[in-house]
Amino acid sequence: MLSPLRPGGLPLHLKAEEALRKLIASPEYELGGLIPDELTLATRLGVSRGTVRAAILRLVAHGALERKAGIGTRVVHRSAESAITAWRSFSRDMQRQGVQVQMFRLELSDVPAPPTVATALRIETGTRVQRLDRVRGWDSVPVLRSRSWFHPRVQFSRSEPFSKPLYELVTEITGLSADRASEAFIAALATAALSKDLRVRQGAPLLLRRHTVFDTQGRPFEFAEVHYVSERFILTLDLRRDGA
Repeated sequence: MLSPLRPGGLPLHLKAEEALRKLIASPEYELGGLIPDELTLATRLGVSRGTVRAAILRLVAHGALERKAGIGTRVVHRSAESAITAWRSFSRDMQRQGVQVQMFRLELSDVPAPPTVATALRIETGTRVQRLDRVRGWDSVPVLRSRSWFHPRVQFSRSEPFSKPLYELVTEITGLSADRASEAFIAALATAALSKDLRVRQGAPLLLRRHTVFDTQGRPFEFAEVHYVSERFILTLDLRRDGA
């Protein structure tokens, strides 16, 4: 039985997650029964629907719950996905969790590579490269802005709608296959441009994820900076012990 969460201590989304873990451990849900909808759970816990959704998505990411559009959310027992699938298609990963991703802004431009980008892509500073900006989210609210710079060997058409997963397009256009990525996570503050894109106040805390993607020959072909509104999205990592 769920009861309103008490203020203080852990953040509300973590308290909500703990409450949901206790709920789904009961025989009614442990055997695969559908859990109550987000609005019902939010009412019972005395929190916002967004807080409940964040807790549910975290449990989905951990493999404890499964969401299916038009059906609902239930307990599931499945093996963890490999790390590589986590960054290959954000939209497909969200769709698997029952979230329909919306595109708020899509812009492809030709720009000179700044020093950080040039270092990551192993090219000269100022080399002309393509930059792809995408602002995405759900429920009519932007959640993240991704900004990707591509090595000159990757050239998209100006009319490309980017309706397919990004790395599938790269393979179709260039024959390159994404093999691995180097990741870094940094605390950041919203600039004026980010506050406009993400609809947050200037100076609001964001999570910045920087990654460089390499092909099967170990050559970098994308450097990206992804800013997440931490109140609207939880980024999780599944780590495995090395067998060595």
